[in-house]
Amino acid sequence: MFRKRMGLIAATVAAGAMLLTACNGDDTAVGSAASGAADVASGAADAGARAADAAKAALSSLDFRGGTAKQNNAPANTGDFANPAGKPTTPAGAKWVQLSATKAGALDPVVANGAGFTLYRFDKDTADPSQSNCNDACAVTWPPVIVDPHGKIFIDGIKKKDVGVVKRADGSLQVTLGGWPVYRFAKDLKPGDTNGQGVGGTWFGVTPDGRKAGGGAVPVPSVTSGAPAARPASNAVLFDDKDFADNGSQGLSGKGCQNVSRDDIASSIQAEGSLKIWTGADCTGRSKVIEGDVADLAGIGFDNDVSAVFFG
Repeated sequence: MFRKRMGLIAATVAAGAMLLTACNGDDTAVGSAASGAADVASGAADAGARAADAAKAALSSLDFRGGTAKQNNAPANTGDFANPAGKPTTPAGAKWVQLSATKAGALDPVVANGAGFTLYRFDKDTADPSQSNCNDACAVTWPPVIVDPHGKIFIDGIKKKDVGVVKRADGSLQVTLGGWPVYRFAKDLKPGDTNGQGVGGTWFGVTPDGRKAGGGAVPVPSVTSGAPAARPASNAVLFDDKDFADNGSQGLSGKGCQNVSRDDIASSIQAEGSLKIWTGADCTGRSKVIEGDVADLAGIGFDNDVSAVFFG
């Protein structure tokens, strides 16, 4: 009896030890996982804090001036004066940036640069924290407003507290308004153009405090069924995708009817002036007169259904 009782006690003790060991093992695993998650969160917070500190340091290195570049006697062929329409910022163009509250087309107020070109914001970016998500090909169509680390920012009708900078993926400094990174549009070819308003439902002119100009309204393309207007287009670019995304495009020019080399594939079209598009070759089938750019041909029933264009 004594031996059986001792054996039972020993087994109980061993089982308890095994249970204790197992519990300790689980606790260690849970503790390790929790510790790892905490480390990741802490790392992300540290990275965010470092980015914020870097932005503050970069902002403090900039030279803010009230008024326009001309009022501050900015040299010719520098800053906004040196950036070609629709092209990325040049080294000379990063020397200074002008931010002016103004009116362009139906957008009032909207911000323009020193050369009078409309500035935009992108819904897929973030303002808190500031971050640009437009890089590579996107940044060619939408050139970011870049400033040198020790450059100047002229503010004309803009509050300094609303202006900031954010470091882009390539290390350059992009100007922000209300936290939103700001851009030009490659299809704006003259001061006052607002061709980027509403593109893709995500691009809008930016107001002096970073909001969407025009209340975020997407313009409806002007379409008529009559004869072309007095200012006919002489050339056009047809894009394979909507919103002028350059994943394939083809150009047409001349007078009269011009057949599209790759028909039934265009989803958007860009033109300066009026023209007539046709569903059939040699300007046959259904037709529609359009005025200027159409970002989405599906909206007028011509998506992947343009075979010819009539100029003049």
